[in-house]
Amino acid sequence: MNKFWLYSWRKSLRIVLGVILCVGLMFPSPAAASLVKEPVTEVQVSLGNAENELKFFPSNLQFMADKRYKLVITNPSPQKHYFTAKDFADAIWTQAVKDDKIEVKGAVHEVEILPGGKAEWTFVALKPGTYSLRCPIAGHTEAGMIGQIAVSAN
Repeated sequence: MNKFWLYSWRKSLRIVLGVILCVGLMFPSPAAASLVKEPVTEVQVSLGNAENELKFFPSNLQFMADKRYKLVITNPSPQKHYFTAKDFADAIWTQAVKDDKIEVKGAVHEVEILPGGKAEWTFVALKPGTYSLRCPIAGHTEAGMIGQIAVSAN
């Protein structure tokens, strides 16, 4: 009987913690919620180009902490690419990532953009630092599809 009670208690705790985590992602802290009302600064980045160069354009991105941004990511190249910056993604609050048919909310670590595709990543930079950017598709990083993201203190 005690083992069953302990199992049920642990299962209930996991469910409650899961709900708290989901609610936290859906309803950000009051400070983050107030930033949603701030004007957004749009920044464009291209994954490759029509000539199929394996580069980010620009390869160095600059943001300020506690400011709201919309990163417009396009892919004019004939192959898919990834915008991967896990440490950067851990240091921001993502409001949404969307294209014309979907919107993703919560933690995002990388965005895949198909040829001719576009995504808009709206976020607030929270933690100053320098973060690596790359496309992890085999051969792309090695060919130079790398970059850097800098977040400066406000």
